[in-house]
Amino acid sequence: MDIEADLVIRDGDRVVLAEKLFPVAELAHALAGRLQRPGGERGDFVFDSMSCAEPGAVRMVESAEGWRVGSVFAPDAWTSPVTWDVLAAEAGRFVAAVREDVAEIGVRPGLIPGL
Repeated sequence: MDIEADLVIRDGDRVVLAEKLFPVAELAHALAGRLQRPGGERGDFVFDSMSCAEPGAVRMVESAEGWRVGSVFAPDAWTSPVTWDVLAAEAGRFVAAVREDVAEIGVRPGLIPGL
């Protein structure tokens, strides 16, 4: 699952996180699992990768205002709050895009579960 690419998390025009050679396939796999939790379970998401020194390279956290995305790499930078539906839709688009790109380079797309 060691497929890397540049990752940029934006909130409109503002960059919240920009990382080169980020383990995007591993992130997509983790997000797909998170989005498929049974019963609508929606707890916070903390990406824990063997490629990163500490957990939280990508975090999705619920606040009183809504869901925010951030990273331990930029602890003071967060997206504006959004509803769960908006967050899940954006995460789903990311998973689908990575899954498609992985298939294009000849890797079995089942590596990343479909949503």
